[in-house]
Amino acid sequence: MPIPKPNKDEPKKDFIARCMGNDSMVKDYENPSQRYAICIGQTKGYLLQQVCGYLRCDNDCEDPYMEDDQLEDDENIEEENNQELTLANLIIPNDNDYVDFGETIEEFDLSALAKYKYTDPTTNEIFYFDRMNTYKKNGRPLVYMGKASEYQGRKVTLNKPFRTSDGPKKFSVYVKNEKGNVVKVNFGDPNMKIKKNIPERRKSFRARHNCDNPGPKWKARYWSCKAW
Repeated sequence: MPIPKPNKDEPKKDFIARCMGNDSMVKDYENPSQRYAICIGQTKGYLLQQVCGYLRCDNDCEDPYMEDDQLEDDENIEEENNQELTLANLIIPNDNDYVDFGETIEEFDLSALAKYKYTDPTTNEIFYFDRMNTYKKNGRPLVYMGKASEYQGRKVTLNKPFRTSDGPKKFSVYVKNEKGNVVKVNFGDPNMKIKKNIPERRKSFRARHNCDNPGPKWKARYWSCKAW
């Protein structure tokens, strides 16, 4: 039985539901992700045929339609989402938070970040500074607690992304920048899903962001392209 096609004026979501539940589709494509990719491809192909027919363009003209949920990272991918690694923004992930992107990893000794440690006696909030001095927070003098030693001997893994449930992005990764300093790169919109299992979406994302030349590892675009 041929793959279903959208009926005239049929809402897209109705067609997708009909296509996904079609007995022949379920039998021929048992994997729901594969079945969905084919169904969504039918809507794109149908619209493409109509537009190309109207414009009398070639058969290989590109689909001018783009769905909102396809726009993973589109608006923010070029933002400066990297920051120098400090004890204040350090996250030590659990082993199950890491995601293997196939990069060569190395270890970084956190003792290199050791700073002078102060605390707010009212809130017990901890602050780190590069040098000893007299510091205040909200008008209150901070109390010196000595040089931060709790991170000495501890390490983090470079070039291996990890999920960040508390944001600001979906993932973070520690890498060395062009100066050899360790930075934390945040990437991936936490409110959107990566849909690289759908060939059309993966191709579109990678083309829009020039993923054949993703730039340096200390930029978010490199890692977003890796994810796709």
